[in-house]
Amino acid sequence: MEVMVATYLKKWVGSRLLNRTTRRGGLDLSKMKMFPRQVSMPLRRSGLDPVPELGQIREAAPVHKLAHLFGLNVFMVSGHAEAKAVLADSTNFSNDIRPLVGSDPNKPSEGIGGLGFTDPPDHTRLRKLLTPEFTKRRLARLEPAIEKIVADQLDLMEAKGPVVDLVADFAFNVPFLLIADLLGVEESDRDRFRALGPARFDLSGGGIGVFGSASESRDFLFEIVGKQRKHPGDGLIGSIIREHGDTIDDIELGGLADGVFLGGYETSASMLALGTLVLLRDPANFALIREDPTAVDGMVEELLRYLTVVQVAFPRFARHDQELFGHQVKKGDLVAVSLSGADRDKTVFGPDAEEFWPRRAPAAHLAFGHGMHRCVGAELARMELRAAFTALAHRFPDLSLAVPEQQLRFRDFSIVYGVESLPVQLHAAAKSQQAVG
Repeated sequence: MEVMVATYLKKWVGSRLLNRTTRRGGLDLSKMKMFPRQVSMPLRRSGLDPVPELGQIREAAPVHKLAHLFGLNVFMVSGHAEAKAVLADSTNFSNDIRPLVGSDPNKPSEGIGGLGFTDPPDHTRLRKLLTPEFTKRRLARLEPAIEKIVADQLDLMEAKGPVVDLVADFAFNVPFLLIADLLGVEESDRDRFRALGPARFDLSGGGIGVFGSASESRDFLFEIVGKQRKHPGDGLIGSIIREHGDTIDDIELGGLADGVFLGGYETSASMLALGTLVLLRDPANFALIREDPTAVDGMVEELLRYLTVVQVAFPRFARHDQELFGHQVKKGDLVAVSLSGADRDKTVFGPDAEEFWPRRAPAAHLAFGHGMHRCVGAELARMELRAAFTALAHRFPDLSLAVPEQQLRFRDFSIVYGVESLPVQLHAAAKSQQAVG
């Protein structure tokens, strides 16, 4: 999701800019190294926390005009109530970015956008194809597979230890294997599939790298859909083909697969890594999971709220001139909902909203979004997180950071927030030395 949003925003704003500047020599926004500070602020963090500026703006004005760029007003919504209102409003706001992007007729997979960039009736029709696959009853059949994937990765960590990188050795592997199984990607295609993941989320190469890796990833999924059209597999892609046949074309099905891949891979990996970091700050957290099997449910919800790794929701565009909580919004203006800002709103989560509190009473966080574009895989993500944190707590009761937290490198300016690596020591120092000896 991170790169899809970044790519489409660059394409969209860039296309408007190019339309206005081509006669003057042109300017390709996708080649810019950074966006103006006022636009990137909602994506900036200080460690695990949103920058203080975000909270200050939310308390002063939960709807705030960030910038006026290339004839476009950009508004940020950071209040919880205001965010829910915008996310649920498909009458006044559109998610459909496709008419503003354009496409290459020689590359049909460029049209893949997934559910996040479509409006009804297309969104309604496509979501109905996915929803049955993500009900609690259907997902229950995946629980043994999730537990096995987690256990296998812990075995590999044990063999590689006593110090491992939780990001590379666990957090990315677990969701990758689960998503590959869920989609029905054949074993022979998985190495290629895995290689596309890190490139898809790496913004260090700027717009050119993002465009190239995103296009390659979509081409791969488009190819997989074409293969399964002839020989449907046992996963989600094959299931939709068997049940719906030609009523969904390869472009749309590829878009759904792309959305599942992005939504279930990078976000879950970031949650597993950052969630572990939060829990390691206090040994009592993992102890609580071991002592009370039900505690992990509330802990996962609080981690989802506290971290809100998907920092900004899919962009909304005003369908017409309107008033938005005291602001005059013009047709076409972009409204960005800061999910990380809304989930720190003290009017909803209390005066300690900036803190992680594992026993916090459940509240309606927006980590999965809200309204008709709420993440369809939310329950699958919860299952994955509960299984992973429970297994970690029991398998490695003395798990600890292997480096000072101040040395960790976090991703800056990323739709999906994360940490580059998380070196951990699997056992207490004495046990590790004994194992090495």
